[in-house]
Amino acid sequence: MKNNPIGIFDSGLGGLTVLSEIARILPAEDTVYLGDTARVPYGIKSKETVVRYALEDAAFLKSHKVKLIVIACNTASANAQDVLQKVLDLPVVGVIEPGARAAVEASKSGRIGIIGTEATIRSNAYTRAIVELSPEAQTFNIACPLFVPLVEEGWNGTDIAERVAREYLKGFKEANIDTLVLGCTHYPLLKEVISSVMGPGVRLIDSATATALEVASLLKENGQECSEEEAGTHAFYATDSPESFTKVGARFLGVRLGSTSLAHLESIEHG
Repeated sequence: MKNNPIGIFDSGLGGLTVLSEIARILPAEDTVYLGDTARVPYGIKSKETVVRYALEDAAFLKSHKVKLIVIACNTASANAQDVLQKVLDLPVVGVIEPGARAAVEASKSGRIGIIGTEATIRSNAYTRAIVELSPEAQTFNIACPLFVPLVEEGWNGTDIAERVAREYLKGFKEANIDTLVLGCTHYPLLKEVISSVMGPGVRLIDSATATALEVASLLKENGQECSEEEAGTHAFYATDSPESFTKVGARFLGVRLGSTSLAHLESIEHG
């Protein structure tokens, strides 16, 4: 299985920020990326629905003979990672635990802010992971549901984005945090706006890099590092509007994606 691809799924485009870091750190690895654009966003769905979607996404990737699955979606990581780890016979990496570790390592005061979708914040997954690593830490959580559509509309550098960010993040000023977890894979594209609002005293944590490093470590530990020397190939699938995925996805990767194929999840068996 050494030369089999790494599977990555997200509710849409945001997971491309994780793919970008995996490709940078592991340039020889092939990847298969699935964006469930027909059912985005996951962040407003119930836990049961998110789990069902995640099982279908993982089954699609497994049909492509992947050697490891990355849940490049904070909502799915928070609500479905434990289920996937139980039912799949291959490694599963989420973005919550790597992000939590990076936040604990970065924070000097132990006062850590977390922003994410409604479902991610409701799950309390980041707080649990952070407190498990550092029992003295204090976390402050705010759901920012408008950030995702702002990014997907390409409005991340606009006055509107800054006004929305100031409204969402004002509660963190009183909390006196020194570290802020960007608990959604779309949010790195709002780094400049969020950093401007929070000021230089707050460090922003993007879990994409930490997740890619964990994937690299796990592949090495399992003896599954790709033995090829040339650059890996990257296949993209979307459950709706692949042309739109290709066009907008370039914003997330910073390069052209090439073509995106339409994925049909209903024909895939779970497990």
